[in-house]
Amino acid sequence: MTERRTTCGLLALWLALAMSPGFGSSLAFAQEQHEASTSDLAKAAQNPIADMISVPFQNNFNFHVGPHEQLQDVLNIQPVIPITLDRDWNLITRLITPVISQPPLTVTGEREFGLGDINPSFFFSPKQPTHGIIWGIGPTFVFPTGTDKTLTQGKYSIGPAFVALTIQGPWVVGVLVNNVWSFAGKSNRGPVNQMLLQPFVNYNLPGGWYLTSSPIITADWEAGDGDRWTVPVGGGFGRVFKIDKQAINAQLAAYYNVARPTGGADWQLRAQVQLLFPK
Repeated sequence: MTERRTTCGLLALWLALAMSPGFGSSLAFAQEQHEASTSDLAKAAQNPIADMISVPFQNNFNFHVGPHEQLQDVLNIQPVIPITLDRDWNLITRLITPVISQPPLTVTGEREFGLGDINPSFFFSPKQPTHGIIWGIGPTFVFPTGTDKTLTQGKYSIGPAFVALTIQGPWVVGVLVNNVWSFAGKSNRGPVNQMLLQPFVNYNLPGGWYLTSSPIITADWEAGDGDRWTVPVGGGFGRVFKIDKQAINAQLAAYYNVARPTGGADWQLRAQVQLLFPK
């Protein structure tokens, strides 16, 4: 019960700050000439390989996890830092660090809290779009940094990652995909062969507002047919604004898992605050 009250309190605070008209009117939306417009900034925030430093804090509230159907809370801290290689290419670095509150995964288990497995990715991306397509490709890694056996796969994994998107008028549409295979780690843990597929569709509105859908679809190729897929369906909304000179992208979305493994969440609520540092 305390857990649910805390979750509701955090969401209420987040919504009150980010979405209230009084708050929005005090954010000084008027942009100086040397700064990107709100619309351009929103589209850049929706581009996973934009030539812009950003620091997203993405909190995923996963409901009805495990045999006791409790809340799992995953905070992903995922800074994105672009590096200029030459006049034609950038290297976009992305590091996902999960902080997890894990409910019991067995009937007699206990809740655990700690660090999960970190996931760095590197995308080589041309500075100019190719026939209107912005894209990047490179390696992704998973390191077994989890602080408890329930928070880690116990394996070192590697694989390819690819992202492609197009920006047409108010639309930002694309997909991010990767697949990792384990190559080392604890011998008492099973092999890893997992895919992540994240299509994203954003429609931008006046005043920095936008509609969004970016479900994270996963497949565990080592699992049985009934436990292989997690397929969310849903969406939400967001807003790009400024507090003083700090650009911020705030987003709230909900997803229902039409396919999920045994013990997996049936619903997810995703709240994100992303700090933006345009050039």
